[in-house]
Amino acid sequence: MSPRVFLFFLMCAGYCFSQESERAHTYTFEANQFYGSIILHNPDISHLITDHPAGVVLAYNRKTFGLKEWEEWYNYPDLGGSFIYHNTNSSVLGEAYAVYAHFNFYFLKRNLQFRVAQGLAYMTNPYDRETNFRNNAYGTRLLSSNYAMINYHKENIYKGLGFKAGISITHFSNANVKAPNTSTNTFAFNMGLTYTLEGKDTEYIRREKVRLTESIKYNLVFRGGINESDNIGHGQYPFYIFSAYADKRLGRKSAVQLGADVFFSNFLKELIRYQSISFPENDIDPDTDFKRVGVFVGHELFINKLSIETQLGYYVYYPFDFEGKVYNRLSLKRYFGDKVFGVVSLKSHAAAAEAVEFGVGIRL
Repeated sequence: MSPRVFLFFLMCAGYCFSQESERAHTYTFEANQFYGSIILHNPDISHLITDHPAGVVLAYNRKTFGLKEWEEWYNYPDLGGSFIYHNTNSSVLGEAYAVYAHFNFYFLKRNLQFRVAQGLAYMTNPYDRETNFRNNAYGTRLLSSNYAMINYHKENIYKGLGFKAGISITHFSNANVKAPNTSTNTFAFNMGLTYTLEGKDTEYIRREKVRLTESIKYNLVFRGGINESDNIGHGQYPFYIFSAYADKRLGRKSAVQLGADVFFSNFLKELIRYQSISFPENDIDPDTDFKRVGVFVGHELFINKLSIETQLGYYVYYPFDFEGKVYNRLSLKRYFGDKVFGVVSLKSHAAAAEAVEFGVGIRL
């Protein structure tokens, strides 16, 4: 994964946040402490779970009041950024320093806050063939990271100070950009304080709801990147994906999709060659085609110029068996105008990540 490209994409998202209005806003600042456990999602990391991770979450949030229509659709969420210091309390895994962009969504009269965040993490002790060969979770120093947090959230209890407490799950992975990459997921309890800095926008704007209708749209997407098989040392190879799909808008927030992908994953060439030589009992032909073709159904959730895609696919052309015929993709998109978009995707087979995909597309 190219950190510069990914950071650029996040900056675009931040630009989207910053352009909502030039008027003063209400901001909140918070500090949370967490304590938890690494989830044993893969038996290969059992030797790494030796203690309980702990750390802090620092964040700022900018409130919305309906200056843009989408803010009212989602019950006036917060836009913000956060920083996490994550100490695994493991000499093998080390520590993580991570930055994120996030949304806060509110429920139950704004007493329940749900946060989703995406960002980048710096790991202090990744895998090293000579000095840290036991760390099969993190193959690179820079990782993709995301977290979700649910809190009881009460602001401005006394002179701007408030309180929050809840649970979170934090994920660190490089999405098989380089092996090893078994990744980790930390489930934690958190508690902290908030401080509200009052601004001028304090009244929620409400509009008459108008139904959004749209004809079927057709999308063309080109994605690419680099990745590696799970075999350490096999090397990183480029991949290319061509996608075409139709989508139908169901309303303001969502659309459904139906389409197809063609995959040119060059790491499979090396994997096919390796297995044909190392495991002759499997009777793998070294000339087996590495290409795959899949069909998928999907859903797109629109949030202003950003959207979140989820897709579930099935390979209809699958000459080499790799992780099964079912695949899934989670994407973050940013629209530039009405037709052109950029997209960052995580493609997986169930919980086994295959690649981080960077793409551009057009919606006609």
